[in-house]
Amino acid sequence: MAIDKAGVRERRRHRGDNRVTIEDVAKQAGVAPITVSRALNTPEKVSARLRERIDQAVETLGYVPNLIAGGLASAGTRVIPVVVPSLSILTFIEVIHGIQQTLEAAGYQVLLGSSDFDLDREAALLDSVLGYSPSGVILTGLRHHESTVRRLKAWGRPVVEIMELGDASIDMNVGVDNAEVGACMALHLLERGYRRIAFLGTGMVRDYRARERYEGHREALAAAGVESELLFQQDEPSSYEVGRQLFLEALEARPDLEAMHFANDNLAAGAILEANRRGMRVPEDIAIGGYLGLSLGEHLTPRLTTVTVPRFEMGVEAAKLLLARLKGRSPALPRVDIGYELTVREST
Repeated sequence: MAIDKAGVRERRRHRGDNRVTIEDVAKQAGVAPITVSRALNTPEKVSARLRERIDQAVETLGYVPNLIAGGLASAGTRVIPVVVPSLSILTFIEVIHGIQQTLEAAGYQVLLGSSDFDLDREAALLDSVLGYSPSGVILTGLRHHESTVRRLKAWGRPVVEIMELGDASIDMNVGVDNAEVGACMALHLLERGYRRIAFLGTGMVRDYRARERYEGHREALAAAGVESELLFQQDEPSSYEVGRQLFLEALEARPDLEAMHFANDNLAAGAILEANRRGMRVPEDIAIGGYLGLSLGEHLTPRLTTVTVPRFEMGVEAAKLLLARLKGRSPALPRVDIGYELTVREST
């Protein structure tokens, strides 16, 4: 009886999905599938020249090797990797809570990974977890290595990107327009009558979402015809102490400042506490605004004006999009603007 090799290859595509197979890699590299398998599993047994050809084929096609076999690999495990920049920042903890609560109620487990704002580390994390055939993945931001984007698109399972909003998502997207958020606080400070306004942040070389908020802030001030380039930043992780340091640094450099727009509420809280220690009046001597809407802002004296982003709800919406796709439904809105709210209190 003749064997229909083409039919075998199609069946190996796991019930008709379009994921790249080891046979596709072999064809691209011009070698046998067993050679590809050997290069991936025991690379020391394959010549450097062949490994280079196979690695290039893997990179070009976005191939994800299955590290588990049979029907489990085909169906996907009931595990959803969630990759965030940090597991110590409250911003991401609340989003994770929303994701975890929603997915666990549907019978899935969350596997957490931290990229430390490093795209190389993000790519390595995804390489590790995708081979174990998760049902989908949630990751932070819309900027990734090109190889990561190719791999996730070729993978063929649901992907949700969170924390920012954009048109160029891999699959589905839930977030906010960070430039718009930055402009929101800047416009509020302008409406309050402040004209000498600084932006203060941390880790902005790596945290491009904070940079986007700064750009929105800067453009709003420039459009109003006031000084727009006042930026103070440190590389240290965000904390009350760093907020205190930035507050003092800015005042020393520009004692004429009227308002400070901090990249997050932790930094703004450190500034308010330092102002209180020094007997400075907020907002009479210096106005202070933040970002995130952390509950601590309500307990400061004065209470903190901030831009509130519904982080828990963002996580819930991301999980709902992923679950809908896993149930075979196409979400009516695969791109969700979670929105934000200016919460005006006494600090401005």
